Amino acid sequence: MLDRVRDRLGRLGRAKRTGDAYVGWIRRFSLANGIRHPETMGRREVEAFLAVLAARDHVASSTQNHALAALLLLYREVLGRDLPWMDEIERAKPPRRLSTVLSEAEVMAVLARMEGHHALMAALLYGGGMRLMECLRLRIKNVDVARNEIVVRDGGGDSDGLVPLGLSLRAAMMQQCERMLLLRAWK
Repeated sequence: MLDRVRDRLGRLGRAKRTGDAYVGWIRRFSLANGIRHPETMGRREVEAFLAVLAARDHVASSTQNHALAALLLLYREVLGRDLPWMDEIERAKPPRRLSTVLSEAEVMAVLARMEGHHALMAALLYGGGMRLMECLRLRIKNVDVARNEIVVRDGGGDSDGLVPLGLSLRAAMMQQCERMLLLRAWK
């Protein structure tokens, strides 16, 4: 059944990491109910599972909603069961908090204390708006210094995109690419 879940997620164009997370939630749901097949369970088990996540495990509201999304996909898309009561399950709401945001001066102070490739990565994340995994998966062939841009492959939503390479990062990016080419030559 879990292979069917992964297959369905692939057909829907979801990222592999999303599939891994959904499969994990479905497995956890089954284990929480004595390794029963989801076909044999219903509203009571789903609501109890989500309640345990909130009350005992103290997971964040976004985590509860992610678990619910996995179960919705399982029942609707994989098992082909339209369960109207699933729309009635109340989504967890995040607590209202003010986000902590560093001032521009604070960000510059943090960046000034960083060195080497870590400084370059932090600058790409902050200044270029790259996501962490986009930055970590960055390859030399995706950096176009002449055009001051970076091609992001399989970014958010499994789509490709362009990220500007700031002029202030050009020299550091060129040095990093040279370092990586030297490392590759040594192997």
